[in-house]
This record gives sequence, C-alpha cells and structure tokens, in this order.
Amino acid sequence: MTRANFETYAYTALRIVVGFMFCWHGIQKLFGVLMPQQPPMWSQIWFGGVIELVGGALIAIGLFTRPAAFFASGTMAVAYIQFHWKGALDSHFLPGVNGGELAVVYCFLFLLFFARGAGPISLDARLGRSV
Repeated sequence: MTRANFETYAYTALRIVVGFMFCWHGIQKLFGVLMPQQPPMWSQIWFGGVIELVGGALIAIGLFTRPAAFFASGTMAVAYIQFHWKGALDSHFLPGVNGGELAVVYCFLFLLFFARGAGPISLDARLGRSV
C-alpha cells in the first residue's frame, strides 16, 4: 500500500468514526438513550441533537459533507463557548479545566472535513460532487 492510499483510507476511517460518534451524541439527546432525561423539544440542546444526529450521519457516509461539517463545527464552537467556557476570564477558559476538550476537538475536526471535503471514498465522490 502506498502512502497516498494509506492517507486516503486513514482520512476515510477518521471521517466515518467521527461522524458516527457525533451521530451517537444526537441519538442520546433526541431519544434519551443512556441519558437521565431528554431535552425539551425545540430547545437549544434539542436542536444541537438534531444537528449531531443528521450532521454526524451525513459526515459518516460522506454525503453533503462540507455543509454538514460546517454546521457541526459551528455547533461545537457554540457548545464550547456557551456550555464549557461560559465567558470566564480566568483558568476556566482552558478546555482541560472546563471539560470542553471534546467540543474543541470536534470543532476542529469538522473544520478539517469542511475544508477538505469527504474524500474519494464517499457518496459525494460517487455522485460526482466536489470532494
């Protein structure tokens, strides 16, 4: 296997795993799976769950990857700022202190998927969309 082939497969695996894990967060929120309670329908957290479910699924299968990743990245930026950082000007700005590491990592992974696209092993590529 050449380096280029390995990179293609590694990027595809990253996109699928990250998309599936993000989708799982949406399933948890929307259907109350392994959660103490579901957020109220039409609440901000509920809308976040919809973006996680739909966006994660689209990213995992590589369909409409760029717009899905754009919305997912923005959702994670909002999640970090609003629910983890909360505007504190002390050490709570740091993800290791406020528990926001996953939100930051997701935000930048989705930014990568938005910039790079789905890649050659995706439904976007199969349908002739920009990869």
